[in-house]
Amino acid sequence: MEPSCVRQTQIPGTSKLFGDYLYQFDRVSCFFSHNFADAASFPKAAADIDYPESRRCALVAALRQQNGDSASLDLLAQPGTLAVVTGQQVGLFSGPSYTVFKALTAVKLAESLSKEGIPAVPVFWLASEDHDLAEVDHVWFFNQDAQPGKISLANAVTNGGPVGEVELSELPWPEIRESLGDLPFADETVERLRAAYPPGSTFTSGFKALLQDILREYGLLFLDPLDPAIREMARPFLANAAKRVPELTSALKARDHELAEAGYHSQVHLDDNSSLLFLLNEGKRSPLRWKDGEFVARDQKYVAADLCGISDRLSPNALLRPVMQDYLLPTVAYVGGPAEIAYMAQTQVLYSKLLGRMPVIFPRNSFTLLDARAEKIINHFHLSILDLLDHQEQVKGKIARQMVPTDLAEQFRELEISLSESLSRLQQNLHDFDPTLEAALQKSHAKMLYQLRHLSSKAARETLRRDELGTKKANFLINLVYPQRHLQERFFSIIPFLAKHGLDLPQTLLGMAQLTCPDHMVRTI
Repeated sequence: MEPSCVRQTQIPGTSKLFGDYLYQFDRVSCFFSHNFADAASFPKAAADIDYPESRRCALVAALRQQNGDSASLDLLAQPGTLAVVTGQQVGLFSGPSYTVFKALTAVKLAESLSKEGIPAVPVFWLASEDHDLAEVDHVWFFNQDAQPGKISLANAVTNGGPVGEVELSELPWPEIRESLGDLPFADETVERLRAAYPPGSTFTSGFKALLQDILREYGLLFLDPLDPAIREMARPFLANAAKRVPELTSALKARDHELAEAGYHSQVHLDDNSSLLFLLNEGKRSPLRWKDGEFVARDQKYVAADLCGISDRLSPNALLRPVMQDYLLPTVAYVGGPAEIAYMAQTQVLYSKLLGRMPVIFPRNSFTLLDARAEKIINHFHLSILDLLDHQEQVKGKIARQMVPTDLAEQFRELEISLSESLSRLQQNLHDFDPTLEAALQKSHAKMLYQLRHLSSKAARETLRRDELGTKKANFLINLVYPQRHLQERFFSIIPFLAKHGLDLPQTLLGMAQLTCPDHMVRTI
């Protein structure tokens, strides 16, 4: 099949806000500061940035400790250089494959802006502060038959603190290798995994080492917000946010109302007693509740002045985090996925009050990756990707109908045509004879056609059941393209794709990446 694109609004589960952001920006323009599709947005966002050189020096020093020397860091040290930022939770083995798609989109956009006279470097924000271990302690691989296999860390534990600091005491290497089956580059891929996750690794260190390895050619800088130097840089911002909690939460509630009035829903629910802040204390990340003019964490109470004194121990929630990120970085654009872009509609009010600027919010590239085998099956059964984005039984039904013996399928078609013609003639006669009987016939007509089509579907399913090879093809296609009713990129890690296509896959993906079309791309590798 030729390379194709699918509008994001045709993909199941796409939110109305995200769809309008991509294709009807005028409907959501009041919730964002810039239109990502307008080339003039980037110079405007760049002109809004007033980034102190003292902060730049501190940032470069911190990033040098985290990344070592690089051409990107040397460029970032120059006055006027901006950042194209993306990020992701530090999930096991880099989490879903869209993590890499995000990073490559940021690389592509930074390169493009630099060519247009806006010097920029790509920066990856390691979301190490999150404390929901269940979201990051597992990953999905597949083998040569696209059979999904879940890799979980049953022995990973946390006491409610940042997951990035959790040590991975023992990784199930035999299970990992087995889950990749006979994929051609499985051994080499597992070897690289082992190098990224030596004994004593944490979620953050392994995640970072793996991405640095497979994306080492592209100049990405990695930023861990738990680094003490970064936390020190963030203190003024977090202290200011703590002082202004009532104002900020009031603005967010007003924005939620505006979104609802416009027909959208809030991506991030804001509790009535939310302060937008967490407290990092004794290895835990505890929410700070705003109650009666005070901050409450467990049995401890604080006033704003108290928090200003310990602001290096504060941690932002999902709505405040991107604003802190863009206080720390001279961000001209943020590359995000559907959910992130949706909640940026809420966060805009925080940008306005705390920074006075907001970057261009740029949608990450989105891919479904096929191989020659999948392409051949799709073409053989005359399917499209949209045909596959459905319930498993519905997809199997579509494939099965293509497998029914020609003479049997023709008999069903002829019978349906004959039945419809005969009933139409009878309907006309009944209309002249007794209109009440005509109405009864219409109901019977629908029932008879339903039963005939139901019988045809049963014949198709039986054909598929008898054809072992056909069943195997159907399962392969369903598991590869829409595993467990998820887009491939949101379900599988990048690891099985590396094991399937080789460790130079990121180079291929960067070549396929584009900045002018927000559609979901279907590509055969």
